[in-house]
Amino acid sequence: MKTATTRCLATLTLSFAACGAVDPEVGEDVDATASAGSGVCADKDSNLEGGVTWMVLKEQVLAKRCGCHTTPGGLGVTVTGLDLSTHAGALAGGRNTPDAVAPGDPCGSALLAKVGARPPFGSRMPLNGVPLAEDERQLIVDWIAEGARP
Repeated sequence: MKTATTRCLATLTLSFAACGAVDPEVGEDVDATASAGSGVCADKDSNLEGGVTWMVLKEQVLAKRCGCHTTPGGLGVTVTGLDLSTHAGALAGGRNTPDAVAPGDPCGSALLAKVGARPPFGSRMPLNGVPLAEDERQLIVDWIAEGARP
């Protein structure tokens, strides 16, 4: 009985945590910055002369790809507490990810880990969505490497 209850709770949790239907374009996870299963994190700023601000990151990646965490009352905000709609919210992290953004340390930031092919905990983000493109992940890396400035 305990096993059935545990399975039921796990299924309920997983179905509740999903934000929308499974995207038919979702294929096998590919993480261009790390070889499969290696756990290697590439944290180098790709443009030392330029700079990625919060507004650039929000407009080009977060608002487009992270709706569950950028929409008021979004499921990602409600379930995890991670609100990516504001700079302060991103830096504050969520209930289980106070280190969502570690300014200057992309590889120490849960935000970058969660958009990788094999996050160290939970599901890859965006949940049930197409994985972020390499240029989208690189904007996250650059923003964090540059100090996660507003």
